[in-house]
Amino acid sequence: MRVPSGQIKSQLVSVLGAWGMSGAHAETTAEMMVETDLRGVDSHGISMLPTYDQEFRNGRLNMRPVFKTVRDAAATALIDADASLGHPVSVYAMNLAVDKCRESGVAVVSVVNSHHFGAAGCYSKIAADRGVIGMVTASTRGVTMVPTFGAEPVMGTNPLAFAAPARRNPPFQLDMATTTVAAGKVKVYKLNHKPLPSGWVVDGQGQPVTDEAEAFRYVFERPEGGISPVGGSRDMASHKGYGLAVMVHILGGVLSGASFSPIRNRTQKSSDPHNIGHFFMAIDPRAFRDEGDFENDLDQVIDVLHNTKRADANQPVLVAGDPELATRQERLESGVPIPDDLMEQLRAVVKRADVPFTLA
Repeated sequence: MRVPSGQIKSQLVSVLGAWGMSGAHAETTAEMMVETDLRGVDSHGISMLPTYDQEFRNGRLNMRPVFKTVRDAAATALIDADASLGHPVSVYAMNLAVDKCRESGVAVVSVVNSHHFGAAGCYSKIAADRGVIGMVTASTRGVTMVPTFGAEPVMGTNPLAFAAPARRNPPFQLDMATTTVAAGKVKVYKLNHKPLPSGWVVDGQGQPVTDEAEAFRYVFERPEGGISPVGGSRDMASHKGYGLAVMVHILGGVLSGASFSPIRNRTQKSSDPHNIGHFFMAIDPRAFRDEGDFENDLDQVIDVLHNTKRADANQPVLVAGDPELATRQERLESGVPIPDDLMEQLRAVVKRADVPFTLA
């Protein structure tokens, strides 16, 4: 079923408001979740609402947070999110990093004591839209990635996003998990009853699992097996994806003082916050180049890439961000697809929130 993005946002705002979130934070959270769905990142948009509902009812989410500036300097800051859902504090932190980099050239804002923030690319895009380079990483809730040579998951799907502004072209926008696929995408395949590509998920012996229901169990329920790092296997350089994931956690988690899931899970109660950390870096090109030179050079880079000789005449060469932009335009016109299984879960969430169901 296709649902207009405005309708989805209204439903999200009503549910978040019923949970006690302020109007401003509900608007920001809904806006980021809808933007995620519009970009085609179905694993991190409205499909996360049932998970947020469970976290809320377990007492993990503070719906009326007061953000605290723990450390503040000319080019850096550390923000305590007060155990809130990650979207509002992430918008605040990315904008703060941009404000600071306007004065210092480069700025980093870290966030601690947060929760899931959706798609990292929504926040790096804020920087690019304001004319600077943005980079975002985060620690994770789950333990889903099996390290190279490992038989059990240790890392999460630690995300990395990077965006840079051009002039004639849309911004370059890279948004990726450091696993072959985000855990939420395995959930999306299960919701759509669609088998997984071989290599995304492995069992305890490192063998591929393609059945969507079985793969879901390995990722979300079973202690062994999980998602492979970027690269898939050692022969395909999975050690690079594994190393990248650790780097992302160092920036997003260790730097801010956030938790490391395998350690946190040893003692965490169902009502304890996840204490996720985020990392937001902003770089002002004007600290290094004359006004407009960076954007003009990036335009040339993107043009060369777009004009690369095609292997298939019907498939142009793309750059990061192109697929999301195309999907965004199509979904603004035709609506966001919501699978039947997810729609039933959303009905249950809305009913528990005691607000009208307006998605159908």
